[in-house]
Amino acid sequence: MSRTIYLDNAATTQVYPEVLDAMLPYFTEYYGNPSAIYSFAGESKKAVDKARAAVADLINARTDDIYFTGGGSESDNWALKATAEAYADKGKHIITSTIEHHAILHTCAYLEKKGYEVTYVNVDENGKVKLDELEAAIRPDTILISVMSANNEIGTIQPIAEIGKIAHEHGILFHTDAVQAFGHIPIDVEAMNIDMLSASGHKINGPKGIGVMYIRKGVKILSFIHGGAQERKRRAGTHNVPGIVGIGKAAELAKNTMAERSKKETTLRNHLIERVLKEIPYTRLNGDRTDRLPNNTNFCFRFIEGESLLILLDQAGICGSSGSACTSGSLDPSHVLLAIGLPHEIAHGSLRLTLSEKNTLEEIDYTVDELKKIIERLRGMSPLYEDFIKKQV
Repeated sequence: MSRTIYLDNAATTQVYPEVLDAMLPYFTEYYGNPSAIYSFAGESKKAVDKARAAVADLINARTDDIYFTGGGSESDNWALKATAEAYADKGKHIITSTIEHHAILHTCAYLEKKGYEVTYVNVDENGKVKLDELEAAIRPDTILISVMSANNEIGTIQPIAEIGKIAHEHGILFHTDAVQAFGHIPIDVEAMNIDMLSASGHKINGPKGIGVMYIRKGVKILSFIHGGAQERKRRAGTHNVPGIVGIGKAAELAKNTMAERSKKETTLRNHLIERVLKEIPYTRLNGDRTDRLPNNTNFCFRFIEGESLLILLDQAGICGSSGSACTSGSLDPSHVLLAIGLPHEIAHGSLRLTLSEKNTLEEIDYTVDELKKIIERLRGMSPLYEDFIKKQV
């Protein structure tokens, strides 16, 4: 098979042709600044308004509660830093989980240096937040709970509605990093008691460099980016109209095709999981077996290093990852895998394969066949594996 098999959709996705077609006129034909008052700029403003409505519709939000940002990381930073600043008089305590994306964890570390306290709630062996521990961590000075909707590495979906309910019962704001879940599984900000939500365009076949921040009416946080009155005075900077149009179109497509995409991806995902666990010994599936993102698989293969595995997969034309793309340069094992209780030596042998509805059964079978050969080759060079096998005899 000569073509590339792309199985790293949690890192980024292909921009769909319909999305690109929607964007192109706003580079060369309708290039006006939507903040201008002349009629030529009106086409750009209408496009921004339409995209805002499409994003709101995807998560059952008010259109006026959707703000456009430069990406999911900016939205995460905005939610945490602006809430900390705005509600400091009430308290300086924040609750999050041990398996959050680094956009959350590094922002929390920043806030700790500024005098805030952060409690990191543990997860179970499948990566689900322990609700009893989360509720027990609440204090009179707790101002925010931030828990991701679904994990970017192991795909486990969190009980977001329950977490939101706990937060609201205690008068605490609830933020969710929904970058991986947005457009892939149903999200309803009303039913799930969500006060703030972060999302990104390039995870749903939209462009890179455009994100979303949902802020429920009444949440009193101010600007994170200063310098202008755009986004109803909450996010300065000239609108990225092509990007906004792109995420709007991608959100529309995601909503209209979610059920069909989810069904196909889940079928491919389950086939991949079943073949790998059946045909490659000493392998572990990470994350919840069923309560996970439709397109996510994450394995640990004992006695190998993930980096070598990725290089050999690449030579076979297969794109995968060992975890978050944001930490691809790190030699440390995944903090998510350590949080679910895996020892370092097993966590080092991880592989994340994330699918799209464009993948085929033929591609999945080719991937497993190549994976089997690669694992056998790498284990054949491992003295640890050799010693292990001798002890089994």
